[in-house]
Amino acid sequence: MEKVTLHDKTFVSYIPNKDIVEATKVLSQKVNDYYKGSEDIPVVLCVMNGALLFAGELIPRLDFPLEIMTVKLSSYQGTESTGVIHEISGITGNVKGRRVLVVEDIVDTGQTVEYLSYSLKKQGASEVKICTMLLKPEVYKREIPLDFVAMEIPNRFIVGYGLDYNELGRNLKDIYVLE
Repeated sequence: MEKVTLHDKTFVSYIPNKDIVEATKVLSQKVNDYYKGSEDIPVVLCVMNGALLFAGELIPRLDFPLEIMTVKLSSYQGTESTGVIHEISGITGNVKGRRVLVVEDIVDTGQTVEYLSYSLKKQGASEVKICTMLLKPEVYKREIPLDFVAMEIPNRFIVGYGLDYNELGRNLKDIYVLE
């Protein structure tokens, strides 16, 4: 089993890149079906830095006109959520009157997507849909619907494919789990 050490922790291979790509292909078709025939131009909002690789795999597969924006939020310190959302960099455009597809790397407690959904609606977004590469259903207890989910995983700490441990591991093409 392939291992990688980041800072003081060792991670083992968990989800190979080919499975991530395949799940993204399937998910992109669901997103395309939803937005098919749209007369407006939806905003695809990539939550940085974690969703960068997932968005890079997803967006070229979307076959409708769209605008890309980003936002940078943080709630993790080490392997634990702090419970506090920090807006590092605000949304890079105006969402007033626009439909927004939020692209997230992972949803666990759902605090970030809840914060973002309310924030986007407060800024005047006409619709907010959530699209995530990974969901930890056993810890997700929020009311915000998750509209597009590529894969569900158990509640374990993972890195790779955009996900980090204290900023390391994002560039790994596979996903690894804490040993």
